[in-house]
Amino acid sequence: MRFLDLLGMSVNNLRRRKLRTALTVLGVVIGTASVVVMVSLGIGLNGLMMEMYSSYGSMTSINVYSNGGRYYGAYDSNSSGDEEDQYITDDTIAKFKRLDHVKSASPILQTDIILKQGLYEAGVNIEGVSREYLEEIPLGEGALPEEGSDELKFIYGNGIIRWFSNSKTGQGVWDTGEMPPVDYMNKPMFVIFDTSAYYQSRSGGSEGNTVKPPKKYMIEAAGVVEGTVDDYNNYTYSVYAEIDALKAQLKRIYKKKPIPGQPTNKKGKPYSYFIYNQAVVFVDDTENVTEVQQMITDMGYQANSQMEWIEQSQQTYDIIQLVLGGIGAVSLFVAAIGIANTMMMSIYERTKEIGVIKVLGCDLRNIRNMFLLESGFIGFIGGTIGVLISYGIGFVMNNFLAIAQAMTGMDGDISRIPVWLSGAAIVFAIFVGMAAGFFPSLRAMHLSPLAAIRNE
Repeated sequence: MRFLDLLGMSVNNLRRRKLRTALTVLGVVIGTASVVVMVSLGIGLNGLMMEMYSSYGSMTSINVYSNGGRYYGAYDSNSSGDEEDQYITDDTIAKFKRLDHVKSASPILQTDIILKQGLYEAGVNIEGVSREYLEEIPLGEGALPEEGSDELKFIYGNGIIRWFSNSKTGQGVWDTGEMPPVDYMNKPMFVIFDTSAYYQSRSGGSEGNTVKPPKKYMIEAAGVVEGTVDDYNNYTYSVYAEIDALKAQLKRIYKKKPIPGQPTNKKGKPYSYFIYNQAVVFVDDTENVTEVQQMITDMGYQANSQMEWIEQSQQTYDIIQLVLGGIGAVSLFVAAIGIANTMMMSIYERTKEIGVIKVLGCDLRNIRNMFLLESGFIGFIGGTIGVLISYGIGFVMNNFLAIAQAMTGMDGDISRIPVWLSGAAIVFAIFVGMAAGFFPSLRAMHLSPLAAIRNE
């Protein structure tokens, strides 16, 4: 018997018992929709978590610090070298770049500055970084400084404006509730690098010695990090500049004097090279971050990355995914019992028909396949309708119930149904249907022909 003939007989048998078929299909619909919705919630939560971490910064970057927790470096008592061996220098950055899977490495040179525009001023931290690091910063306004240019330009974090206060009254946004009228891009910004001299000149110096106010430099803005003042990411509260331009500026200002923030040797003199607060290593793929982080740790440096938190969170969400999927699977299991019951009732009602088919010499496998097709067709119809309903439920949750905001504090879709989940749900529903109809089909196949024909 051809497959199409079997399929036609199966469909006609289901149509003859519309109410029973509809109720059985309804069970599969509820079960499939439950599984898809529950799994989609797990996928949505995991997606929101990944988006949250990615908003904080690159997920392929590793932050590196000197071992021992010192700001610049720490002396390892087990090391044969001196304290300088623990500093992060250009030679250290070169070593990081030679590691496997490392795409680039950037030193971070930090120093404190004072920004002044009109009556408003702010003490902020500026970070000199490499070109590769700057390219990771999402800009909402402006553009990166021209590559290879020696001119110092700043990229302002989107939350820096919060630190500005009125230099006369000392009041800022925390006191007035209003953002200062500071414009990075269209008004000149004056920068004071020698913050110590600035504060001493304002206080009158020490022991009656007056201190001359330090020179102010007008530094042009290159851009502003994307986001409002209320948005947070890794770049919100710092000012960034290309490191070579910043180092050149600091050398011009301090000449041979110690640069604030830079360590000195035992004689109190500055080193002939720059020592960096930290470094950022960019890896070629998220799968290699943990491996590279371990290599850096083995070199004697502290290293951390977002992958540590992501892996921990991933384990938690995997458990949540399993629990949610299990809750939905219970409904589908109940639906499978309903399918098995429907198939058994169908066998009892069609016992004589089965006997006639056997007497006519029909292959026993065709009888089995006919009942498997019926149960599989119930699974297919129920699975398809269940998936469509789950899309509707997901749409309501994403657009009207604001569940994502309530559960994670982030805007986004809490229910996410990828194409593979829809297809897998329908295939699984068909499998459950055929599995539920397997034993009834065996009963039909082994039914005695004579007993079946005599059955009334």
